[in-house]
Amino acid sequence: MFEALRHWRRERILRRSALDAAQWRAVLERYPFTRALSADERARLRDKVVLFLHEKSISGAGGLVVHDEMRLCIAAQACMLVLNLDSDCYRGWVEVIVYPDEFVAEYEYVDEDGIAHRVEEPMSGESWLAGPVILSWADAELRDDEPAYNVVIHEFAHKLDMLNGDANGYPPLHPGMDHRAWSAAFGAAYEDFRGRVGRREPTGIDPYAAENPAEFFAVLSEAFFETPSTVRLEYPEVYRQLAAFYRQDPAERIGQDARQVAAQ
Repeated sequence: MFEALRHWRRERILRRSALDAAQWRAVLERYPFTRALSADERARLRDKVVLFLHEKSISGAGGLVVHDEMRLCIAAQACMLVLNLDSDCYRGWVEVIVYPDEFVAEYEYVDEDGIAHRVEEPMSGESWLAGPVILSWADAELRDDEPAYNVVIHEFAHKLDMLNGDANGYPPLHPGMDHRAWSAAFGAAYEDFRGRVGRREPTGIDPYAAENPAEFFAVLSEAFFETPSTVRLEYPEVYRQLAAFYRQDPAERIGQDARQVAAQ
Protein backbone atom coordinates (compact mmCIF):
# COMPACT_ATOMS: atom_id res chain seq x y z
CA MET A 1 0.00 0.00 0.00
CA PHE A 2 2.71 2.45 1.01
CA GLU A 3 4.82 1.60 -2.05
CA ALA A 4 1.83 2.08 -4.38
CA LEU A 5 1.13 5.50 -2.81
CA ARG A 6 4.81 6.46 -3.12
CA HIS A 7 4.81 5.47 -6.82
CA TRP A 8 1.59 7.44 -7.47
CA ARG A 9 3.02 10.54 -5.78
CA ARG A 10 6.27 10.24 -7.75
CA GLU A 11 4.43 9.95 -11.09
CA ARG A 12 2.20 12.88 -10.19
CA ILE A 13 5.24 15.10 -9.48
CA LEU A 14 6.88 14.07 -12.76
CA ARG A 15 3.70 14.81 -14.75
CA ARG A 16 3.29 18.25 -13.22
CA SER A 17 6.93 19.36 -13.32
CA ALA A 18 9.00 20.57 -16.26
CA LEU A 19 12.62 21.53 -16.81
CA ASP A 20 13.70 24.22 -19.25
CA ALA A 21 14.80 22.17 -22.27
CA ALA A 22 17.67 24.48 -23.30
CA GLN A 23 19.03 24.72 -19.75
CA TRP A 24 18.81 20.95 -19.31
CA ARG A 25 20.74 20.31 -22.53
CA ALA A 26 23.39 22.81 -21.42
CA VAL A 27 23.78 21.07 -18.06
CA LEU A 28 24.09 17.64 -19.68
CA GLU A 29 26.84 18.95 -21.97
CA ARG A 30 28.69 20.61 -19.10
CA TYR A 31 30.05 17.44 -17.44
CA PRO A 32 31.87 14.50 -19.05
CA PHE A 33 29.96 12.04 -16.88
CA THR A 34 26.59 13.38 -18.10
CA ARG A 35 27.66 13.85 -21.73
CA ALA A 36 28.43 10.13 -21.89
CA LEU A 37 25.00 9.02 -20.65
CA SER A 38 22.76 6.98 -22.94
CA ALA A 39 19.30 8.24 -23.87
CA ASP A 40 17.70 5.99 -21.24
CA GLU A 41 20.14 7.16 -18.59
CA ARG A 42 19.50 10.81 -19.45
CA ALA A 43 15.78 10.27 -19.10
CA ARG A 44 16.27 8.55 -15.74
CA LEU A 45 18.58 11.33 -14.54
CA ARG A 46 16.01 13.92 -15.58
CA ASP A 47 13.34 12.22 -13.48
CA LYS A 48 15.73 12.06 -10.51
CA VAL A 49 16.49 15.77 -10.88
CA VAL A 50 12.81 16.73 -11.06
CA LEU A 51 12.09 14.79 -7.87
CA PHE A 52 15.21 16.18 -6.15
CA LEU A 53 14.24 19.77 -6.93
CA HIS A 54 10.72 19.10 -5.72
CA GLU A 55 11.95 17.76 -2.38
CA LYS A 56 15.02 19.91 -1.71
CA SER A 57 15.43 23.65 -1.34
CA ILE A 58 18.54 25.10 -3.04
CA SER A 59 19.03 28.62 -1.75
CA GLY A 60 21.76 31.25 -1.80
CA ALA A 61 23.63 32.72 1.16
CA GLY A 62 26.20 35.49 1.54
CA GLY A 63 24.47 37.57 -1.12
CA LEU A 64 24.39 34.87 -3.81
CA VAL A 65 21.32 34.75 -6.01
CA VAL A 66 20.77 31.15 -7.16
CA HIS A 67 19.16 30.93 -10.60
CA ASP A 68 17.47 27.93 -12.19
CA GLU A 69 20.45 26.69 -14.19
CA MET A 70 22.61 26.70 -11.05
CA ARG A 71 19.97 24.57 -9.33
CA LEU A 72 20.00 22.20 -12.29
CA CYS A 73 23.80 21.93 -12.19
CA ILE A 74 23.79 21.03 -8.50
CA ALA A 75 20.84 18.65 -8.77
CA ALA A 76 22.22 16.84 -11.83
CA GLN A 77 25.56 16.17 -10.13
CA ALA A 78 23.90 15.09 -6.88
CA CYS A 79 21.57 12.74 -8.74
CA MET A 80 24.40 11.14 -10.74
CA LEU A 81 25.40 9.34 -7.55
CA VAL A 82 21.92 7.82 -7.19
CA LEU A 83 21.21 7.35 -10.90
CA ASN A 84 20.77 3.60 -10.38
CA LEU A 85 19.86 3.78 -6.69
CA ASP A 86 16.73 4.73 -4.81
CA SER A 87 16.31 8.51 -4.60
CA ASP A 88 15.29 7.91 -0.99
CA CYS A 89 19.03 7.70 -0.29
CA TYR A 90 18.85 11.47 0.23
CA ARG A 91 16.12 11.20 2.85
CA GLY A 92 16.00 12.97 6.19
CA TRP A 93 17.08 16.48 5.19
CA VAL A 94 15.75 19.20 2.88
CA GLU A 95 18.21 22.03 2.19
CA VAL A 96 21.22 22.85 0.03
CA ILE A 97 22.84 26.19 0.90
CA VAL A 98 25.12 27.83 -1.66
CA TYR A 99 27.66 30.57 -0.91
CA PRO A 100 29.34 32.60 -3.65
CA ASP A 101 32.81 31.41 -2.57
CA GLU A 102 34.50 29.67 0.35
CA PHE A 103 32.65 30.08 3.64
CA VAL A 104 33.96 29.93 7.19
CA ALA A 105 32.87 26.99 9.32
CA GLU A 106 33.03 27.43 13.07
CA TYR A 107 33.08 24.39 15.32
CA GLU A 108 34.39 23.15 18.64
CA TYR A 109 35.99 19.85 19.62
CA VAL A 110 37.75 18.30 22.59
CA ASP A 111 41.14 16.66 21.97
CA GLU A 112 42.55 13.49 23.55
CA ASP A 113 43.84 15.48 26.53
CA GLY A 114 40.39 16.90 27.26
CA ILE A 115 41.26 20.38 26.01
CA ALA A 116 38.47 22.21 24.16
CA HIS A 117 39.33 23.92 20.88
CA ARG A 118 37.37 26.37 18.75
CA VAL A 119 38.16 26.32 15.04
CA GLU A 120 37.30 28.74 12.26
CA GLU A 121 38.12 27.16 8.91
CA PRO A 122 37.45 28.25 5.32
CA MET A 123 35.63 25.50 3.43
CA SER A 124 34.36 24.81 -0.08
CA GLY A 125 31.72 22.34 1.06
CA GLU A 126 30.21 20.73 4.12
CA SER A 127 27.60 18.05 4.86
CA TRP A 128 25.75 17.82 8.13
CA LEU A 129 24.32 14.62 9.53
CA ALA A 130 20.51 14.99 9.16
CA GLY A 131 21.18 18.60 8.09
CA PRO A 132 21.96 20.62 4.98
CA VAL A 133 24.62 20.35 2.32
CA ILE A 134 26.58 23.61 2.09
CA LEU A 135 28.52 24.48 -1.08
CA SER A 136 30.77 27.18 -2.48
CA TRP A 137 29.50 28.04 -5.96
CA ALA A 138 32.98 29.20 -7.03
CA ASP A 139 34.17 25.64 -6.36
CA ALA A 140 31.01 23.94 -7.61
CA GLU A 141 31.30 25.52 -11.06
CA LEU A 142 35.00 24.67 -11.51
CA ARG A 143 35.50 22.50 -14.58
CA ASP A 144 38.62 22.33 -16.74
CA ASP A 145 41.26 23.53 -14.27
CA GLU A 146 40.61 20.73 -11.77
CA PRO A 147 39.30 17.74 -13.74
CA ALA A 148 39.25 15.35 -10.76
CA TYR A 149 37.74 17.88 -8.34
CA ASN A 150 33.99 18.00 -7.76
CA VAL A 151 32.74 19.48 -4.50
CA VAL A 152 29.11 18.56 -5.24
CA ILE A 153 29.85 14.87 -5.74
CA HIS A 154 32.17 14.99 -2.72
CA GLU A 155 29.54 16.35 -0.33
CA PHE A 156 26.76 14.12 -1.61
CA ALA A 157 29.03 11.10 -1.24
CA HIS A 158 29.31 12.12 2.42
CA LYS A 159 25.49 12.16 2.57
CA LEU A 160 25.39 8.55 1.36
CA ASP A 161 28.11 7.67 3.87
CA MET A 162 25.95 9.22 6.63
CA LEU A 163 22.98 6.95 5.97
CA ASN A 164 24.23 4.71 8.78
CA GLY A 165 25.61 7.43 11.09
CA ASP A 166 28.61 9.74 11.06
CA ALA A 167 30.68 9.67 7.87
CA ASN A 168 33.43 7.06 8.21
CA GLY A 169 34.01 5.75 4.69
CA TYR A 170 31.70 2.79 5.25
CA PRO A 171 28.23 3.55 3.82
CA PRO A 172 25.45 0.97 4.06
CA LEU A 173 26.21 -1.60 1.37
CA HIS A 174 23.63 -3.19 -0.92
CA PRO A 175 22.46 -6.77 -0.43
CA GLY A 176 24.93 -9.06 -2.15
CA MET A 177 27.93 -6.80 -1.58
CA ASP A 178 30.70 -8.36 0.51
CA HIS A 179 31.49 -6.28 3.59
CA ARG A 180 34.86 -7.97 4.00
CA ALA A 181 35.81 -7.23 0.40
CA TRP A 182 34.83 -3.56 0.86
CA SER A 183 36.89 -3.24 4.05
CA ALA A 184 39.88 -5.01 2.53
CA ALA A 185 39.86 -2.92 -0.65
CA PHE A 186 39.38 0.45 1.02
CA GLY A 187 41.59 -0.30 4.02
CA ALA A 188 44.57 -1.38 1.90
CA ALA A 189 44.12 1.46 -0.58
CA TYR A 190 43.81 4.08 2.16
CA GLU A 191 46.98 2.98 3.91
CA ASP A 192 48.84 2.82 0.60
CA PHE A 193 47.60 6.26 -0.42
CA ARG A 194 48.59 7.82 2.90
CA GLY A 195 52.11 6.46 2.38
CA ARG A 196 52.28 7.78 -1.16
CA VAL A 197 51.12 11.23 -0.09
CA GLY A 198 53.62 11.22 2.75
CA ARG A 199 56.39 10.40 0.28
CA ARG A 200 55.02 13.04 -2.12
CA GLU A 201 54.65 10.54 -4.93
CA PRO A 202 52.64 11.66 -7.97
CA THR A 203 49.00 10.62 -8.11
CA GLY A 204 45.93 11.63 -10.10
CA ILE A 205 43.86 11.53 -6.90
CA ASP A 206 43.48 14.59 -4.65
CA PRO A 207 45.89 14.23 -1.67
CA TYR A 208 43.05 15.34 0.61
CA ALA A 209 41.87 11.73 0.39
CA ALA A 210 44.61 10.88 2.91
CA GLU A 211 42.90 12.98 5.61
CA ASN A 212 40.75 10.14 7.00
CA PRO A 213 38.64 7.20 5.71
CA ALA A 214 35.53 9.37 5.24
CA GLU A 215 37.43 11.81 3.03
CA PHE A 216 39.05 8.92 1.19
CA PHE A 217 35.62 7.58 0.24
CA ALA A 218 34.35 11.03 -0.79
CA VAL A 219 37.44 11.96 -2.83
CA LEU A 220 37.53 8.54 -4.51
CA SER A 221 33.85 9.03 -5.36
CA GLU A 222 34.73 12.34 -7.02
CA ALA A 223 37.43 10.68 -9.08
CA PHE A 224 35.19 7.68 -9.83
CA PHE A 225 32.84 9.96 -11.75
CA GLU A 226 35.26 12.64 -12.98
CA THR A 227 38.37 10.60 -13.90
CA PRO A 228 37.30 6.97 -13.52
CA SER A 229 40.25 5.53 -15.44
CA THR A 230 42.58 6.99 -12.78
CA VAL A 231 40.80 5.13 -9.98
CA ARG A 232 40.65 1.94 -12.03
CA LEU A 233 44.39 2.19 -12.75
CA GLU A 234 45.63 3.18 -9.29
CA TYR A 235 43.20 1.20 -7.13
CA PRO A 236 41.33 -1.39 -9.22
CA GLU A 237 39.78 -3.14 -6.19
CA VAL A 238 38.37 0.15 -4.92
CA TYR A 239 37.03 0.85 -8.40
CA ARG A 240 35.23 -2.50 -8.38
CA GLN A 241 33.68 -1.75 -5.00
CA LEU A 242 32.54 1.71 -6.07
CA ALA A 243 31.09 0.30 -9.30
CA ALA A 244 29.09 -2.19 -7.22
CA PHE A 245 28.02 0.50 -4.73
CA TYR A 246 26.95 3.10 -7.29
CA ARG A 247 25.82 0.41 -9.77
CA GLN A 248 27.65 2.24 -12.54
CA ASP A 249 30.80 1.76 -14.63
CA PRO A 250 31.80 5.31 -15.64
CA ALA A 251 35.18 4.27 -17.08
CA GLU A 252 33.44 1.99 -19.57
CA ARG A 253 30.69 4.55 -20.22
CA ILE A 254 33.09 7.43 -20.88
CA GLY A 255 35.39 5.18 -22.89
CA GLN A 256 32.51 3.99 -25.02
CA ASP A 257 31.41 7.60 -25.60
CA ALA A 258 34.96 8.53 -26.67
CA ARG A 259 35.07 5.58 -29.08
CA GLN A 260 31.78 6.63 -30.64
CA VAL A 261 33.00 10.22 -31.11
CA ALA A 262 36.26 9.00 -32.67
CA ALA A 263 34.31 6.80 -35.11
CA GLN A 264 32.20 9.70 -36.39
